[in-house]
Amino acid sequence: MKFHFSVLILIASLLRCHSATNSEGLKYLEENRLKEDVVETSSGLQYKVIEAGDASSTRPNRYTQCVVHYEGRTIDGQVFDSSYKRGDPATFYPHQRLAVTASAAFEVIDGWTEALEMMNEGSKWEVTIPSELAYHNQAIGDLITPGSVLVYTLELLDVISRREMKGGSFKKGMPKQMHSWYYQG
Repeated sequence: MKFHFSVLILIASLLRCHSATNSEGLKYLEENRLKEDVVETSSGLQYKVIEAGDASSTRPNRYTQCVVHYEGRTIDGQVFDSSYKRGDPATFYPHQRLAVTASAAFEVIDGWTEALEMMNEGSKWEVTIPSELAYHNQAIGDLITPGSVLVYTLELLDVISRREMKGGSFKKGMPKQMHSWYYQG
């Protein structure tokens, strides 16, 4: 009996250590999930549809590129990145580990991948991402601290298929790093 209790305490401790989201983030997620129109997925990602987009349009997958305008905020509302402010939407594959645009380079976090693959072209969502689907216990810049929950506005402007890319229309505007990466094979 004593052994089983010790094992349960050990398992609970390990699960708590594995949870990367900090206490402020956990509180924010708990309060956010109670808001009207907020949907929570099995992974813990939360989203609210601001604009639904065209239900018959293409959804992103690992073989398409996305053109996305976005704004990233901390849970206290501080903006840490915004393609809107730069006037330069990001273009990337949803499963890409590193995206490079003319003005920025960034990692496509798991929360973005999950959200984008559920969105239709023309959709605009507010997405709340637990740290397990973002940067885990890693600090990024001055505003994203270890275990941070992040809030993004994601606007899916376009979904570009491989056929469209190979046709040349998108290839011209592709940053050189992405062009050579995509056309290797």
